[in-house]
Amino acid sequence: MFKGNKIKLRAYKLDEVKKVLDLLEEEGLRETLMGDTIFPISFESEKSFIEKAVNYDGELFNFAIESLETKEYIGGCGINNLDRKNSKAIIGIWLGKKYHGKGYGSDALRVLCNFMFQEMNINKIKLNYYEFNEAGKRCYEAIGFKEEGRNRKELYRHGRYYDTINMGLFREELK
Repeated sequence: MFKGNKIKLRAYKLDEVKKVLDLLEEEGLRETLMGDTIFPISFESEKSFIEKAVNYDGELFNFAIESLETKEYIGGCGINNLDRKNSKAIIGIWLGKKYHGKGYGSDALRVLCNFMFQEMNINKIKLNYYEFNEAGKRCYEAIGFKEEGRNRKELYRHGRYYDTINMGLFREELK
């Protein structure tokens, strides 16, 4: 478990499947997370994801994000891709919509990045977001991520194409 000022990153619990699904199914949330066609996530599919996270056996960590104040599950984050040779990783993070704009995301991201820089000796952390995700952009920039590139018209959503923005962070840039 790793603590910040507002959150802690901890292992998932098997009894959290329903809570995870409830948060993920909030209107407008999954469209910021997925590049594929958005369709309902089954209980069994999410249960399988959590079981894999609970029975961890590699370096692609998935953490539950818990509010320190309320002790409730509010989202998730983790390492989606790890390149040990070049000491870089791609991460992802999400929070339930009612937790947006309250400092939980930047605190969780800062804790995750500190863990990766300090404990895993990662040199560069990368992430991608869709151009319509302004809340994500503000969160990423708040802790020091810098835009490194743009994939033009990469995502089709709501009848039009959007850019995917690539961001990166080095240890010395972490705020």
